[in-house]
Amino acid sequence: MTLEQEQLMPPPYETGKPGIICKDLDKSNLQATTNNNNSSKDNNKDNDNDNDKHNNSKQSKSRKRKESSLPLGERHLAVLRQELMVFLGNSGVLGSGMVVSMPSVTLNQLTDETQPFWLNKDEASWFASINNMACPLGGLMVSYFLDRIGRKYTILLTNVIGLIGWLLLATSFLHTNRDIIYAQMLVGRAFGGMMIGMFVSPVGVYSAEISLPRIRGRLILGTSIGLASGILLMYLLGYFIRHNVVLIASISCGYQLAATLLVMPMPESPSWLLQKGRIELARRSLRYFRGLHRRDDDCVPEFEAELTQMKMTADNSRDTAASESMSQAIRRPEVYKPLLMMIGFFGFQQACGVVVIIVYAVQIAQRAGVTIDPVLVAVMLGVARIITTFFMSTIFEKWGRRAAGIFSASGMGICMLFLATGGWCPSTVGTWSWLPVVCIVAHIVFSTMGMLTLPFIMISEVFPQSVRGSASGISVFFGMILAFICLKIYPNMEALLGTSNLFAFYAVVSFLAAVFIYICVPETRGRTLIEIEEHWRMGRRGRRAQRASAAAVNNLKDVELHEVFLKK
Repeated sequence: MTLEQEQLMPPPYETGKPGIICKDLDKSNLQATTNNNNSSKDNNKDNDNDNDKHNNSKQSKSRKRKESSLPLGERHLAVLRQELMVFLGNSGVLGSGMVVSMPSVTLNQLTDETQPFWLNKDEASWFASINNMACPLGGLMVSYFLDRIGRKYTILLTNVIGLIGWLLLATSFLHTNRDIIYAQMLVGRAFGGMMIGMFVSPVGVYSAEISLPRIRGRLILGTSIGLASGILLMYLLGYFIRHNVVLIASISCGYQLAATLLVMPMPESPSWLLQKGRIELARRSLRYFRGLHRRDDDCVPEFEAELTQMKMTADNSRDTAASESMSQAIRRPEVYKPLLMMIGFFGFQQACGVVVIIVYAVQIAQRAGVTIDPVLVAVMLGVARIITTFFMSTIFEKWGRRAAGIFSASGMGICMLFLATGGWCPSTVGTWSWLPVVCIVAHIVFSTMGMLTLPFIMISEVFPQSVRGSASGISVFFGMILAFICLKIYPNMEALLGTSNLFAFYAVVSFLAAVFIYICVPETRGRTLIEIEEHWRMGRRGRRAQRASAAAVNNLKDVELHEVFLKK
């Protein structure tokens, strides 16, 4: 090889450079590709974020458009305010439920003869039933105060009365004299009974007056939920606190005090304020419940129209009530017919053992042969009742009042019949240890679906507007008296008939209640209050004549149309 050829050849160390250069180029290309991909991903993420923001913005605008299309009283803020105030008002109703179910968890201790203080059978029956004796007085008191001091202060007064009752029960054992202890316990239970009677209507009236028809149903249902929650709360206290009546009463007293304080922030009902001529306060109250600022610094036509309509309704109601006395109104068929029907309905409600099962739940579970803890059975009853209460509105609207009532009464009768059969046949049916628990829990579920709740719902539907408060008070008055009688005579009936025969008696009354509902109770679902009033005024003959007249008019129209068609 010549020198020139050697000079033209590259050095040995330079032979690898082209490969290194290619690798560097590949790395740089890969890095560039990765950067491009990352940049593309970032762009995609930015685009996705932009799309999400755009979609969220569209959804937000859609929600705002949907919100603005609703009436003022059905918008989000307005509904929240209404629900909050109804919740505060119903907080005291829990205390009423606790009063109802207190004997169930305390009578075992109070009738224990090994205790320093104990009650005999007659004294225990008075302790369990005297609150029902005071309930009618509470109903009369609320009918007096509701229109005079307003809805809010009637609710506040009701809580104060309940607080006094619990305070008397909690401090009764501070005395050493047995008669004084027993008398103070009875007085405390009587104050609790007045609270129950007074809580039947004011929170429901308040709920109806602050809300629009579309959400009115679920707000009024809050009273039933509160009562069921109070019953469950007392059962839970009895389950975890055994043989300490004073502690249970003290906890209940503390809760009632808190419920009393919670009423303070509630605004007064605008309808009541308008009836009393307090227009400016009514305007501020209604603005709050319609989700507006309380300051009257803007003009909302929809709000002004509703306020004007409410003022006209308040004026008309005041004029109608002033022109006719109750003694004159009760002679009208649209008044005395539903009044007799509701008294009969309350009579069957009490006679079929609905309230007896709630008050004497633990004792009835023991008599029925329940093998598990009877206080736990009472807790199960409270849970079953409160769960069923949540579905009541849907049941009544889908099935109707009559169908729900007939189904409820029939189911209760079947449950009582099975309990009676277990006592009659101890060697066969009586060996089914699960039967008493299932029957008692099912009885509570069936009763909540109609017989326990339906009379209190229909009482606001079947009476004319001008006498609705007075007629409802009379119905509740008789219903509470019947409840007191049934609770007072329960121990004597059990001793006279025996547990199984008493269950059979409740079964027969339940089946008779189903027949009564089928024959006497009208269907009010889908009817206006004016149509229900016409139902009672016209009677069966009048309704038949009206249907015949309507059929004749329709036939005449068909004939006329047929003649016109032939002429053409």
